[in-house]
Amino acid sequence: MSRSDSDKDRLDDEHRDDVAQGRDERQPAYDEPAYDEPAFEDEIAYDERETLGEIDHESGEIEVYSQAEVEPEERAESRVSVVSEPARGPAASAEDDDEFRWHTEARHAVEGVEDAVEFVDVHKAFGRNQVLRGLNLGIPEGRISMILGPSGTGKSVCIKHMVGLLYPDQGDILVHGESVPNMVDDDLFEMRKKFGVLFQDGALFGSMNLYDNVAFPLRQHTEKGEDEIAEIVNRRLREVGLGDANEKMPNELSGGMRKRAGFARALVLDPEIVLFDEPDSGLDPVRTALLCELIKEVHAENGGAYVVITHDIASARRVAEFIAVLWRGRIVESGPATDLFASENAFVRQFLSGESKGPLGMG
Repeated sequence: MSRSDSDKDRLDDEHRDDVAQGRDERQPAYDEPAYDEPAFEDEIAYDERETLGEIDHESGEIEVYSQAEVEPEERAESRVSVVSEPARGPAASAEDDDEFRWHTEARHAVEGVEDAVEFVDVHKAFGRNQVLRGLNLGIPEGRISMILGPSGTGKSVCIKHMVGLLYPDQGDILVHGESVPNMVDDDLFEMRKKFGVLFQDGALFGSMNLYDNVAFPLRQHTEKGEDEIAEIVNRRLREVGLGDANEKMPNELSGGMRKRAGFARALVLDPEIVLFDEPDSGLDPVRTALLCELIKEVHAENGGAYVVITHDIASARRVAEFIAVLWRGRIVESGPATDLFASENAFVRQFLSGESKGPLGMG
């Protein structure tokens, strides 16, 4: 036997001894397949399979059945929980009653006067924020009406519903007896010509002079010639005290002048209803008083239903003929201004007198 054969036999004997005593550290010459841990989804699927089978311990067989056969109380609990709001019981109803306990919604009607605009059980929410919560309100024809209320109660939202810029989630808005949410587009555009709107800052076009700003609705919505347009624009500008400011640009006007220019533009189409969205905002007390007097003068000359959105009580005392007090998305009380200023309702009395003590707090 050669020496190489002898060495080979000796190594084989040593390897057998190592195997017998568990000391073999040699790796196999081939790659063993790697063991993959099951994915998370596989574990779940495996667990579900286990919950859907039962072992017959006598026969040793596994009975497998579908998940649909499992009784609801036997099914594995889902990882996605759906939280349901609790049913509104007597306690919740009592809370609602307490929240609206000052909302008598009493309306002291103006006899012999029809409503120009009417809200019928209107609800409107933006996400979880419920703004209008069952609003019932009538705006009388031929009067200067004011919708008063604390900031953030939905006063400006009311205006947007009147002209069809917003639609209610529930309820209806009637303009001269016609439902705004149910109008087709052509009727809606025609209905909007009944309205003139004075926005909070005047909303003048910065690239146009005062004359062109006021003439804009006439050029857009009528077929009048320039001579007729000039006559109307100049008359309206004179009414608001801006007859000599035709060529001025908006950035050359004071805040009060911009308000008056916006008022002139709101009047050029001879609207049946004029909406004022906080016309006194940003004005000093003297210019606020002058604007209020201007509103009264123009209304006396032109008539129509004027709706002023504000929380300024001094303005209400100066010009309001009809007042509606809005709070928490509902009308607390409405009626002729003289009746509201003499109201026995604690909230109305507090708000119209500007007192610190009463139902309305800082919240």
